[in-house]
Amino acid sequence: MDIQNEHRYAINLNVRGIQPSATLRINELSNQLRAEGRDIIKLGLGQSPFPVPERVVQALRDHASEKDYLPVKGLKGLREAIAGYINRAERMRCSWEDVLIGPGSKELLFILQLAYYGDLLIPRPSWVSYAPQARIIGRSVHWLPAHAENNWQLTAEELDIICRDDPGRPRILILNYPSNPTGCTYTDDQLLAIANVARKYRLILLSDEIYGEVQFDGRHKSIARYYPEGTIISTGMSKWLGAGGWRLGTFIFPPELRPLQDAMAIIASETFTSTAAPIQYAGITAFNGGEDIDEYLRHSRQVLKAIGEYVHERLTAMKVDVRKPEGAFYLFPDFSAYREALANRDIKTSAAFCKQLLEDTGVAVLPASDFGFVPDQLSARLAFVDLDGARALDLAAGEFADQELSGNEDFIHQAGPKLVKAMDRIEAWLEGL
Repeated sequence: MDIQNEHRYAINLNVRGIQPSATLRINELSNQLRAEGRDIIKLGLGQSPFPVPERVVQALRDHASEKDYLPVKGLKGLREAIAGYINRAERMRCSWEDVLIGPGSKELLFILQLAYYGDLLIPRPSWVSYAPQARIIGRSVHWLPAHAENNWQLTAEELDIICRDDPGRPRILILNYPSNPTGCTYTDDQLLAIANVARKYRLILLSDEIYGEVQFDGRHKSIARYYPEGTIISTGMSKWLGAGGWRLGTFIFPPELRPLQDAMAIIASETFTSTAAPIQYAGITAFNGGEDIDEYLRHSRQVLKAIGEYVHERLTAMKVDVRKPEGAFYLFPDFSAYREALANRDIKTSAAFCKQLLEDTGVAVLPASDFGFVPDQLSARLAFVDLDGARALDLAAGEFADQELSGNEDFIHQAGPKLVKAMDRIEAWLEGL
């Protein structure tokens, strides 16, 4: 055996065979194809289309010279700002000491699974990185079934079924809403029922609320209201503030889980040390909020609602089964109505569907198999984000300020011409099968 193969065989078995993150992979492929001259419409990576609010950008400029290592759990001023933000939004009484800062909520989720020795419970479909992280760490993953007729939401009954056989087993339940990949969210009654089951089995409940501020009606509620003692709220600045590349995430713990927070901080101290200082200082401005950020969010929600409903209507007219989005910037269309026609072109899996769609139309979406489904589930995740977010916000606040944006064809064509083009291309492609 040569030395190259010796190194290859020494790679951790938990990592072998895992592909790079699906969302990042499709983004890099889309950029590569664009660089080669292809007209690509990027509906794969779920990146906010909106610019970071100017006052927050200025705060980053003002603190660019901050170079010191900050406390492992995060800058006290930022932790205070986040505690205040949660208390205002959720009518809770958390303190700054309940807050942990990390370089993205993705990193915090990873070290949570390192720190807590429990199985991972994930509703299907779910975001692409939950399960691979568990596999890398060596944790067991249990997929919880959800169904289109129930808006792809986990039910308390399904959760109870998976837990009752071994009621004392340590488990982490991840609840993400509004959902990536479906755009759907939970009602108060659904949250209360799930909270009661989580309490019954003493689950750690990670409530991934990274899209909470872009729930279209502005009325997002955390399940922490109903299960405060066992819920960790996860959020950050990527999806509602447009600052994905800044890499700042936060977990808000109940006091009952302080030992788990401390354990995560120990891991952080031996890995990433602390989150970049200038980003944390800028984060104070973001989480303290203000009228300008409230307006930014109001217009962001209006734009996303209008675009999401437009895409939903277009897909539905194509006889594609898709739930109407309630937040975030995703749809999860099911193309099973075209199964026979697709099979005639030897397209029998969601991965083959997305590959052929990209080759034939230049529209990039992600297959259902990246979100926990078997390969022949002919669904895909569509992120309706390939638009000029700054222009869309200007239109919403200016020319269309006194108009309803949903159903406004003029606004849609001005704010999201690539989304219109994408729907036209998909429609023509399906008709031509």
